[in-house]
Amino acid sequence: MNVTNLFKIALRALANNKLRAFLTMLGIIIGVASVITMLAIGQGSKRSIQAQISEMGSNMIMIHPGGDRKGGVRRDPSEMQTLKLENYLTLRNETKFLSGISPNVSSSGQLVCGNNNYPSSVSGVGLDYLDIRQLKIEDGSMFTEADIQTSAKVCIIGKTIVDNLFPDGSDPIGRVIRINKVPLRVIGVLKSKGYNSMGQDQDDIVLAPYTTVMKRLLAVTYLQGIFASALSEDMTDYATEEISTILRREHKLKETDEDDFTIRTQQELSTMLNSTTDLMTTLLACIAGISLIVGGIGIMNIMYVSVTERTREIGLRMSVGARGIDILAQFLIEAILISITGGIIGVVLGCGASWIVKSVAHWPIFIQPWSVVLSFAVCTVTGVFFGWYPAKKAADLDPIEAIRYE
Repeated sequence: MNVTNLFKIALRALANNKLRAFLTMLGIIIGVASVITMLAIGQGSKRSIQAQISEMGSNMIMIHPGGDRKGGVRRDPSEMQTLKLENYLTLRNETKFLSGISPNVSSSGQLVCGNNNYPSSVSGVGLDYLDIRQLKIEDGSMFTEADIQTSAKVCIIGKTIVDNLFPDGSDPIGRVIRINKVPLRVIGVLKSKGYNSMGQDQDDIVLAPYTTVMKRLLAVTYLQGIFASALSEDMTDYATEEISTILRREHKLKETDEDDFTIRTQQELSTMLNSTTDLMTTLLACIAGISLIVGGIGIMNIMYVSVTERTREIGLRMSVGARGIDILAQFLIEAILISITGGIIGVVLGCGASWIVKSVAHWPIFIQPWSVVLSFAVCTVTGVFFGWYPAKKAADLDPIEAIRYE
């Protein structure tokens, strides 16, 4: 018997029991739609996190004091004074794998302008800080090297600071704000970046020359940290090794001594977050995949019922010349048609559900083509796997016994 006739017989059998065939497909439809939607949510979250990290500077390197022990007790990094201004200058002059480097010192307090005030902090940074952190000036200008040398009382502020200190919408450029009784003249406003993936407000920021914060606000000679940017993301490891070598030499550490500084890169954060999102995506996909297994069991159950109901038909067909392979192929085709049709409907439903999640819940969604192909392939294999045994049972029936079946 040719394949075309087998397809016609299988379609006729399914058409005779439309409701039962649809209910059988339902498990496959829900399974495929769930897998596609869950994978889309997981991949969307991953891409969103990667975009957020990229905005912060994917090749950014952060150096902080830390790692020192005294009397067997590890000290609080905030109390350590191992990073000096000289270390920053040496790194700036000697490193080959850095595109930018900036010291960092910070002083928190209440910002005041007229009758308005807002709790925040002022970060003392260098000229390369904007490039390292992917920040841009929207209005005004950046402070200059001359401002750094003279510890000028100038600053650049973010959108959140503008909204809270100048709620009337007045131009902040040229206005004076105070923190801890120290006046700072606003010379620039940063372009808004909103909240990052950690929920931090990236516009709640005040930048001033690092010398101004060190001398006028903190009265210290050490740095709280150093921010740097590698030439490229691939060179981050080389830059980290180079920084470590220079700082160990500057701090006169022996080979047996532990580092008295800590180096962190955005790659570490990216790897950690990606592994977490990958784990969550896999977990969601596995939970959704259970629906596919349940759908497959439903196909097996219905095919068993179909074989039992059509036992006499099978006997008659075999008595007029149908071979066991023909009966096997007929029931396999029925199972595969159910699973493929359910898979197609499930793909459409899954893409639609992903779009609804994006539109209603405003979650980041990304449907990867391989997830659609994988779901479709799995539902086809499911049809073959769970349809094989009932089809084999039908093919192994004795024609005489089948015709006598009541």
